[in-house]
Amino acid sequence: MNNNKPYRPLTKTTLSLLILFSVAFIANAQQKVQFTQYMFNGLVINPAYAGVDEALNLTFIQRKQWSGIEGSPSTQSLSGHTLVKKKHLGLGMSIVNDKIGVHRNFSALTSFAYHLNVAEKSYLSAGLQVGINNRRSNYGQVMPNNGTDPRLNDVPIAYTSLDLGLGFYFRSPRLHVGFSVPQFLPEQFTLNDTISVKLSRANYFLFTKYIIPLSETIDLEPSMLLKYLKDVPLSFDINLNMTYRKVLTMGLSYRKNESVDFMLKAQITPQFQFGYSYDYGIGEVSSVSTGSHELMLNYVFRYTQSKVISPRQ
Repeated sequence: MNNNKPYRPLTKTTLSLLILFSVAFIANAQQKVQFTQYMFNGLVINPAYAGVDEALNLTFIQRKQWSGIEGSPSTQSLSGHTLVKKKHLGLGMSIVNDKIGVHRNFSALTSFAYHLNVAEKSYLSAGLQVGINNRRSNYGQVMPNNGTDPRLNDVPIAYTSLDLGLGFYFRSPRLHVGFSVPQFLPEQFTLNDTISVKLSRANYFLFTKYIIPLSETIDLEPSMLLKYLKDVPLSFDINLNMTYRKVLTMGLSYRKNESVDFMLKAQITPQFQFGYSYDYGIGEVSSVSTGSHELMLNYVFRYTQSKVISPRQ
């Protein structure tokens, strides 16, 4: 007698419940969208960074994570910040479009920062970030299409929530230290009459870097970013950049249990710079992915500096 039960394929109901459960779990544990070149654009992790460059600064980042894996994350970010005339107030805005599998996240955030001179050539800024997040998921794209219940073939979920964050940033000619909580409002949405999901989104970031002049032409810049999210192990990025004549920067980073990253940034003109990074995956993902690629374009309107009253004056 054969006691083995015959194999039965998953029903649509079972499959959809598994997907919804896994997505809820992943979303609850997922950290904020990460960038390898965050040290060149501090606004993506800290609203208190707005206005630090003392001129209008525009940055575009295109990131493709885990290339070679279908549905892997793809992220575009456009951010800008500047100082307000005759005030120590920095204003910034960032737009982020993030897609992973059947999920698409879009955020539009504004940042306000006040810069205070606390010592000679040293400044402390406090920042507030306000905006919205829109999330949309289309589970119908992963459901079988030949079942008896057509409602399970189309289960889109879309909702918009308020985003609020804050941060502090200290800078001097050598040392930079920043602490931020870009998102700390809980987020809740309903899947149906009986299922709802509540996400805890408070991400904590601690950033520090130190500039070491080795000669008149070469600077070393070690930096570190600590990342904490409740119920997720503490993560960190350790980075070392070397800059030649303030024109060419080469860097190497290690992201805990995830990747080793290589960076190159070139100052094409006094206003325009180009950056590229490649993340070489380590661990399980390295066997199925060819790595992650990130492109950065940055333009600083230095000529507007004469029209802006800097906190250094």
